[in-house]
Amino acid sequence: MSQATSTQDRYLAAFEHAFDDGDAAWVRELRRQALDRFSHLGFPTVRRGNEAWKYTNVAPIASGVFDYDDAMDDSGVDLASIAKRVPWDEDWPRLLFVNGRYSKSLSSLPIASTGGGPRLANLAEVIDSDSVVAEPHLARLASFDDDGFTALNTAFIRDGAFIHLPDDTSLKNPVHVVFVATARPEPTVSHGRSLILAGRNSRLQVIESFINLTDKPYFTNAVTEIVAGEGSSIEHHKVQLEGPTAFHVGTIQVRQAKDSVFTSTSVAAGGALARTNLTVLLDGPGSSCTLNGLSFTSGSQHVDNNTSIDHLQPRTTSRQNYKSILDDNSRAVFGGRVRVLEQATKADAVQTDKNLLLSKGAEADTKPSLEIYTDDVKASHGATAGRLDENAMFYLMSRGLDDESARGILVSAFAAEIIDTVSIKPLHSFLSTLFSRAVSEKRA
Repeated sequence: MSQATSTQDRYLAAFEHAFDDGDAAWVRELRRQALDRFSHLGFPTVRRGNEAWKYTNVAPIASGVFDYDDAMDDSGVDLASIAKRVPWDEDWPRLLFVNGRYSKSLSSLPIASTGGGPRLANLAEVIDSDSVVAEPHLARLASFDDDGFTALNTAFIRDGAFIHLPDDTSLKNPVHVVFVATARPEPTVSHGRSLILAGRNSRLQVIESFINLTDKPYFTNAVTEIVAGEGSSIEHHKVQLEGPTAFHVGTIQVRQAKDSVFTSTSVAAGGALARTNLTVLLDGPGSSCTLNGLSFTSGSQHVDNNTSIDHLQPRTTSRQNYKSILDDNSRAVFGGRVRVLEQATKADAVQTDKNLLLSKGAEADTKPSLEIYTDDVKASHGATAGRLDENAMFYLMSRGLDDESARGILVSAFAAEIIDTVSIKPLHSFLSTLFSRAVSEKRA
């Protein structure tokens, strides 16, 4: 028996002891279907002919031993220490999870509305008390038919973030969803889940942060599903700052209705191996999305961003701008697919990926692609990889700056194009400091 198969069996065995029979029949059946699918699919360790995973080897995850720890233990977790490691504002509603389990004591939620207003809650509570809301959406967008990671996450659905904005509502402040990994006796896996439902003409800002309070190995396998109603506006920001020996696979699935607007910022500066899959379905006329990404890698880090946008209806618009800053022997991967289907006339799509290589050992792999099945569209894509501009370096050094200071200014300017798109001031400030500090530490 191969090590990967043995590890897969370990997940199957953990499932049998993870849940009782008190859950609703529909969620028990959902878990069982997902587990059966994971048993069949396993992890995508075979990369020959598998374009989606061509540049990312998940063998360390597939062969790793990660226990599923279903006990809630937030003892010793200091909220003040968390606040120093993530974007923070005390006025933000907060859903906080420790090793995948919801911590009521560390969360901060408004009083639940009794008049049909916005609802923020632990997903487990909603599954138990309000299946009418959860069942039509949970695991409907994030299909587990062909994705072993999503299948595994779905098999272990329990706690998670639930955000629901009814029609014509908005929240004053962003909702902060925080996933924290802490030290455990053995390496563990957590299956974070978020379900975000935005009604017609609603307005919502969400930040999902992933951080560590341990340097030990662990595995985060997260799934987020977002449904954008007609005329709604959603800003989603992902901040991935996992531990130096951690593994992270995150899947985000979005469906947009007519005239909805979705904006995404995905930032990655942590983890030994990290992958984010972001899929957007522009499923209503006039819907639009903007996807921005920024990563900083060093050492032997490997960060992979994989995006897919389907233009399914007329007059849809998509914009993508991803940037990576690479140092040492790190590697950044970008795979982006845009499909414009036959009925999506007058679609407008632009996709770019830019990579800044700070060392000879760094490697960037990029594969943007367009699939267009109709006329009367505008679409373009492009990718670049290069080193710091020698002319710009010369100009700055001729003005009295030393080599390292000039490099720092140019790297910060490269990152600022993405950071400056963030409208949430505490988040903007946090990201600016994060990347400035990362550049400074590499110069030291």
